[in-house]
Amino acid sequence: MRILTGPAAARRVDQLAKRGSQSAALEPKVSKIVEDVRRHGDRALRRYAINWDGLPPNRGLRVSEAELEAAWTIASPRLRSSLRQASANIRRFCRWQQPKEWHRHAGGMLLGQIVRPLASVGCYVPGGRHPLVSSLLMTVVPAQVAGVPEIRVVSPNPRVEVLAAARMLGVREFYRVGGAQAIAALAFGTKSIPRVDKIVGPGNQYVTLAKKLVSFDCSIDFLAGPTEVVILSHRGRANFIAADLVAQAEHDPDAVPVFITSSTRLARATATAVKQLTDHNDIARQSVARQGCVLLAHSRAEAVEWANRIAPEHITVDARDLPSIQNAGSIFVGEYSAQAAGDYASGPNHVLPTAGVARFRGGLAIMDFVKIITVQELSERGLQRIGRTVAYLAETEGLRAHAESIRVRCPDA
Repeated sequence: MRILTGPAAARRVDQLAKRGSQSAALEPKVSKIVEDVRRHGDRALRRYAINWDGLPPNRGLRVSEAELEAAWTIASPRLRSSLRQASANIRRFCRWQQPKEWHRHAGGMLLGQIVRPLASVGCYVPGGRHPLVSSLLMTVVPAQVAGVPEIRVVSPNPRVEVLAAARMLGVREFYRVGGAQAIAALAFGTKSIPRVDKIVGPGNQYVTLAKKLVSFDCSIDFLAGPTEVVILSHRGRANFIAADLVAQAEHDPDAVPVFITSSTRLARATATAVKQLTDHNDIARQSVARQGCVLLAHSRAEAVEWANRIAPEHITVDARDLPSIQNAGSIFVGEYSAQAAGDYASGPNHVLPTAGVARFRGGLAIMDFVKIITVQELSERGLQRIGRTVAYLAETEGLRAHAESIRVRCPDA
């Protein structure tokens, strides 16, 4: 793992702060897929599923309730108990997170907000090398807590573990499709898959670009790229730090593992520990070689500044640095707050912003599945109190009908 200091470290911070979330070179290809599904619906969707995901020609796109039940039946007792504990913690955190309805009286006005769930959401669960049961939990459970009545899950070649998790949560609509074509199906609807109001969940570059392309037709959570991990520590344990860096690096050869410190001794020890841990982990080794680095800062203040400029998906900090962190998808405090705990079972969501998106939003949350609607009720006295102000400002803007809608009620306005 490269140790960078001085101008080299500053340049690397600049590169990380300016990184993008998707490949522009893929956009024409993804656009063609999205348009194909929009125009031809199930015919295009099935063709892609057969050609790319190995779907048997005579098999339905929708996973039957019998298949979901069978997956749960054959799930091991340990998988069942692990899914139950993880989902219970995620559900509890979502309940704590729920926005509240409120009303306040102010000078003849009753003002407030009400909270309403979205009508439908699509949850994307990546396929790939491993059964990502955690992604299903992290997208479905918040939707359930929010009260979303229609939850549709899409995943290419879903493994039995993912189907078991869906059955445990009571998912009724599960479709064995993935990639950009699944995003298009959720956004526009097909004969088999009804359209949704919002699409959430992580995915590869094709999925991310498809979400970008449909974002004016269907709401999305955010555009996410490869995993990012920053550890910010000056007196931590090198083996703990290295373990977290490698844990996130093994997600993807393009993952971004970064350690920031002001300690030369800890920088060297961590770099050595990372090398040892990646000797038998090909994906993590590629990630470290391509994107990994140790940034050696001159001071604690400079280290914090670098971390905030990078705005990482995950960051681990010492407790004293927590108040200084402004930009991050999720913050882990202290050396026993392993980032993998957040990936699975501590409760906060693991669907997090990457590529600097953490500058302006946090991770997936209960608020992504609800609408906060303002409510106002004015009495005659309440309107009279602000009538002249409203009428004057409306006329200032040249909107005379606005002003008249006040004066018809309040002639003195």
